[in-house]
Amino acid sequence: MEYIINLTWDPEAGVWTATSDDVPGLVLESGSFDALLERVRFAVPELLALNHANSPLSLTFRSERHERLAL
Repeated sequence: MEYIINLTWDPEAGVWTATSDDVPGLVLESGSFDALLERVRFAVPELLALNHANSPLSLTFRSERHERLAL
């Protein structure tokens, strides 16, 4: 099954956050994009196992980062 993971930059907190409508309980944050990806790769299988979902999985990462630039 495919699970969509949303990665969003929070400029006020200076962190990336990971959430998913497909993975109950997934809420992670990190100041590093790469570190957050690694945390998600470990957390998702554990969260799914807690929710009794043990089928093979595929993760799709969607990221957003908005910046305001002064002209």
